[in-house]
Amino acid sequence: MQRATISTVASFLALALAACTDTPPPSSPNRPPPSARATLADGDDDVQLDVPLAGLTAAELDRFNRGRVVFSRVFTEAEGLGPSFNSAACANCHEEPSVGGTGDDLSEDIETHVARLNGTTCDDLAASGGGVIQHHTTQLLQAVYPGYVTEPMPSGAVVAHRSTPALFGFGLLDAIPASTIQALADPTDADGDGVSGRPSLANGKLLRFGRKATDETLLGFNAGAFQNEMGITSSVAFNEQLLVGVYFPFSKAISPTTMGSELSNQDLALATDFVRFLRPPPQAKRDAVANDGRELFSSVGCASCHVPSLVTGPSTVRALDRIPVSAFTDLLLHDMGPGLADICRGNTLASEFRTEPLMGLRFRERFLHDARAETLDDAVLQHGGEATLARDRFAGLKANQRAALIAYLNTL
Repeated sequence: MQRATISTVASFLALALAACTDTPPPSSPNRPPPSARATLADGDDDVQLDVPLAGLTAAELDRFNRGRVVFSRVFTEAEGLGPSFNSAACANCHEEPSVGGTGDDLSEDIETHVARLNGTTCDDLAASGGGVIQHHTTQLLQAVYPGYVTEPMPSGAVVAHRSTPALFGFGLLDAIPASTIQALADPTDADGDGVSGRPSLANGKLLRFGRKATDETLLGFNAGAFQNEMGITSSVAFNEQLLVGVYFPFSKAISPTTMGSELSNQDLALATDFVRFLRPPPQAKRDAVANDGRELFSSVGCASCHVPSLVTGPSTVRALDRIPVSAFTDLLLHDMGPGLADICRGNTLASEFRTEPLMGLRFRERFLHDARAETLDDAVLQHGGEATLARDRFAGLKANQRAALIAYLNTL
């Protein structure tokens, strides 16, 4: 699959969109996107979600609201959906606890990725359909190729699973200077704390988005997701998915929109602004126990990778201009050990993952990149590699101390 370069679309921002999958039978799911659910009870407070950053201009707020409509649109085959796809709308996957959030059902909202390591080169299996498995095909494709299903995985392919990330605050992450992130790296572990962390680089550019840090900006990450997860092409990511045994060009009988972009530049930019301006959830009030947990979070070593605060760079958008962000990530790659290792991706090894941001952690029900952990305790204890020392310190805490640290995480 061909990926567009950033220079192709320098005038556009990106939509932060992650994928989801539905059940395997080739069909066309048409579940409606969720309605707005922007207020949740959180202790003594009402928490506003899927709401914009503070300080937007009237024009920026208008684009946020119009972009939300694009984000929630259910695409049809006539509009470019498929021929293979995982979902028909961005908001079908990003729905909990509100639009822009995570997926709501593990059977539907866990996506499947594949790759194969050939020597030292990571193969995304483009010749076999690409690195993201689509579990649905359109009715038009089925009419021309009855019973078409994805071909078996090539020999040596490794399968991985990915949960849907919440997008709250992603515009702020996009605005953090590359120099800030690179300054946090310690690739040779010069300070001897067991944590190295390296920037993911390609052609001199820092990559920060995706669980494997494969994209430089929201632009590359999310235009690719429109393409990979919905089969919606754009001027950013303009090739249809390769279907094994079905040869290009697609006829109009399979894909009615065979010429040009299926998503207009205007709609891509609007959807982009919805995500770019999504506010991260504010942290909950901390009691004395959670305050103790905050100190333990740092002392056991969690904050070495989950850096509590970063600051955005200068921006012409006031809401993004030199703003402190409670990101709880360094946006670097870390070796997490064999227990979590799955696939390579780009220049990222199977055991390497970009530090997961913890903004809005208390609204998640499952944890880690593939949602394998049902509790925060379990998630921490499954850390390995560079996180081994922090994990062991956590495991060695007294029961009340561990409870305090978890209480703190539940305020994020």
